[in-house]
Amino acid sequence: MSVSASHVEAAAASAPAKPAPAEEQIELVIKPRRGWTGVDWRELIRYRELFYFLVWRDVKVKYKQAILGIAWAVFVPVISTLIYSVIGWFMGFDKRIVSGVPYPIWMYAGLIPWIFLQASISAGGMSLVSQQALMSKIYLPRLFIPASSCGSALVDMLLSFAVFALMLVVYQHVPSWQIVYLPLLMLLMFVMGMGLAFLLSAATVMYRDLRFLIPFLTQIGIWLTAVAYPSTIFDRSKDYFTNQPIPGGTNYEPWLALNPLAGIVSGFRSAIVGEPWKPPQLISAVIGAVLIFFIGLFYFRRVERRFADIA
Repeated sequence: MSVSASHVEAAAASAPAKPAPAEEQIELVIKPRRGWTGVDWRELIRYRELFYFLVWRDVKVKYKQAILGIAWAVFVPVISTLIYSVIGWFMGFDKRIVSGVPYPIWMYAGLIPWIFLQASISAGGMSLVSQQALMSKIYLPRLFIPASSCGSALVDMLLSFAVFALMLVVYQHVPSWQIVYLPLLMLLMFVMGMGLAFLLSAATVMYRDLRFLIPFLTQIGIWLTAVAYPSTIFDRSKDYFTNQPIPGGTNYEPWLALNPLAGIVSGFRSAIVGEPWKPPQLISAVIGAVLIFFIGLFYFRRVERRFADIA
């Protein structure tokens, strides 16, 4: 019996394929890397449009269905300035600042960086816990989640600067020439805020008790950072009202250098209203910002592999 060529080709096509030789089979094993995992900066740059979207989303969600909308970004610092200014007038704080500077201007200059740092601690610290679904169901550079909170706080800060410019016109006050240092101080503030957001957001996922501690930190931080009052009140070597020397009095103001956030706030006031620079506090702020940023980044990358399991 003869077999046609077409029948032979059909039988060959329907026959099962032979397994590849053992040397050609490659087994791929995916497992987490141990120890320090470096930051993939190329990946962050490649996904930069996603970061812009997350920032814009945070801004929209924050003020969605709010009567005043994004005007809250202006309303909060203005009302805070009004309240602390009234308290300062009654307490005599206005007589302890740079002469010739309206007290509301002085107060607002310190509230601008503090509100950003406060948002980095509160919103940035809770960012991973509040966005568990985004973190566990899709892949994205997770550093973007707390970083987007800082980005939206920066947008609010830029709006606050617009109101501050209006206040300068109303009070007919000309800023100090030292305002040229403001971009460097903003960079220092942003590095500090990012470091705090990375550190606290990762720690909050690992230790949920921090959810209750973070609001407390923001409440006492404004007093420990000398935002609502002049830091000169810690100078007990002079009389509070007469400014006369007190025998045996001690100046406790240098102790504020232990708080790096105080250096950022005092730096903003020095740059904007011409308050004397405080080098110990400023040096503490620079060192603290760099250390907190890298410690926060290291800790975030160290525990990031466990986020999806325990979030």
